[in-house]
This record gives sequence, structure tokens and C-alpha cells, in this order.
Amino acid sequence: MTPIPSDRLDAILTRHDIVTATLSAGSADSDSFVQLSRELAELDGVVAAIHAYRAAATNLAEIEALIDEPGGDAEMRALAAAEKPDAEAGLEAAHKALQVILLPKDAADEKSAILEIRAGTGGDEAALFAGDLFRMYAKYADLKGWKVDVISESEGTVGGYREVIAEVKGKGVFAKLKFESGAHRVQRVPDTEAQGRIHTSAATVAVLPEAEEVDIVVNDADLKIDTMRSQGAGGQHVNKTESAIRITHMPSGIVIFVQEERSQHKNRARAMSLLRAKLYDAERTAKDAVRAADRKSQVGSGDRSERIRTYNFPQARVTDHRINLTLYKLEEVLAGEALDELVDALITEHQAELMAAEGMA
Repeated sequence: MTPIPSDRLDAILTRHDIVTATLSAGSADSDSFVQLSRELAELDGVVAAIHAYRAAATNLAEIEALIDEPGGDAEMRALAAAEKPDAEAGLEAAHKALQVILLPKDAADEKSAILEIRAGTGGDEAALFAGDLFRMYAKYADLKGWKVDVISESEGTVGGYREVIAEVKGKGVFAKLKFESGAHRVQRVPDTEAQGRIHTSAATVAVLPEAEEVDIVVNDADLKIDTMRSQGAGGQHVNKTESAIRITHMPSGIVIFVQEERSQHKNRARAMSLLRAKLYDAERTAKDAVRAADRKSQVGSGDRSERIRTYNFPQARVTDHRINLTLYKLEEVLAGEALDELVDALITEHQAELMAAEGMA
């Protein structure tokens, strides 16, 4: 095991005490209170891991002292020797857990996310596949206790989606879904294929961390806001009230259009949420590009054009090309039940790469 510097751990414990005392004193202003509360929530887990690591180290040291004690009781030494393997395993596990929690944090990991899925090459089949992917993530979210709200959708001519954008709300959503960004490919025989030939279609997935107002400040002077009547299916409500909202962010050229809600106020709130997420993502992407120049992630850059996964229906398999992992559980993955096997493997690979970069491996 690579030793973890004790002074680094002591500094974390000291910072935890300072943040706790500041919040308890009630002297922080509203913005500082929010930031310090977030920091404390992160530090709580690190402090718990430090205490567990040090307790495991103390336990092993005491056992070794009993074994090495000259003239010690033979029965006690034998009991200590029997306990030593478990104590060593406990210390190794605590050491690994502490290493992981000390890795550089993605500030967006604990956030909710904006999920965007768009049909790519493949026409109607691509739209159907985009629908399959959206249902997969919706089922996965349900299993995690997250809430999914559609912001906008454009249905395919025979089903599925040409495009669907949704909010996925819950703690740690972005940490779980961020490696899903990229091009997903499907290989299957379409229902309309008389010769039984396998067709390949694609859809792109983008996962953006949902930004709060404290993360991204949008200047009202930079916005061009248009209201209009809703378009498409919607019964009597359509074309009667100007509830649809289109927001153009002039400096970036980003355009957001939302019409899902009957309330103009709700559509505007959703449009602003999506705009903040896109601006926040653009800011993160720019910073990531600088870091990527020094170190390219084995898990993948998250580039929307990067082919990351293939879903092969004839062989009932799913292959993630970034980590060369193949599961013959296509049905379970698309039901959201086995998606964690892919997600967790990607997270583990990313953590291993970060450990290597930090000299912890």
C-alpha cells in the first residue's frame, strides 16, 4: 500500500472543524452559507473515511504488538495471529476507500442532469433506437429513485424520438450518467426488413450537469425572449395561448425552445434551466480541453461524436468500446436493470486512471 501522508489527512480534519464552526456560528452570508454547506457535505464523507482508515491501522498495529510482545501470553499471541489476516484485509479495504474518496472531485458529480438523446444515422430505425435509449434511462432512473421530466420531445414518424430532452433529478445523477455521453450504435433486423438483414443505426446521448443560479449567472441583457403558440399535438390548448418560449443567448448563440407546459412561466423556467446547463457544460468542456491536453482519459472524452457502445440484438450483447466490456444481457441492460454493471465498470476505470495520475496506484 502506498502511504497516505498524515499531514494531508490532518489538514482535512482541521478544515472540517473550521467549516463546522463557521456554520454553527451563523456568521456566513447566504452565498457563503450555501458554499460552506456543500463543502461540509463533501468533507463529512472524507472525515469518516479517514477515521475508518486510522482505526483500521491502529487495530492492526495493536495486533502486531501483541504478537511481537516478548514473553507475552502464548494464548493471546495465538489469538492475535489468527486475527491478523482479517485486520490486514480491513486496513487494505479502508486504505482503498480513502484513496478513492481523496481523488480529485468533479464539482458536478452530485448534481441532477439534463439528458439529451437524438436520432443519428438510420432514419426511422435511429428514432426507434433513441426511444429505446430514453426508456432505458427512464427505467434506470426509476430504480435509483430519481425523477424524470421531459423538457421537449420530437417524435419519430413510426415511433421513438428524433430528439428528446429531459431533466433527471436526484442526488448524484451526473456522477452515474456522465460517461453515457457519446454515440450509441444498434445492430438489429428491422420489422420492415423482409430479407432478415441486420441494419446498423445510431443515436447520440449528451448528459449535462444541471446548473443552479449560483453556478452560472445569466445576464438578462444577453437574452432575446420570444413567446409563441405551441405547435404540434396538444388538443384544444394548441394555438390558443402563447405559452411556448424561445430564448436566444446572444453571446453564445444558444437557442432554447420549450413548449411542453401549458404555463408560459413554467416553460420559461425550464428553458432557463436548460440554458444554464448548456452554458455550464460549455464552461466545463473548455476547462476539460485544457486538462485533456495533459492527460487523455481512458474512459473517453464524452465527446458526442465518439462511438462508445454497441447494442447487438441478434447476439443479445452490449459492448462498451472504451473499456472493452461485453455483457450478454441486452434485455436486462435496456430494462435499466443491468446498466449499473456498465456504469460501475466505467467509474472504476476512471478512478484507476485518476489514481495512476495521482501516483496512488
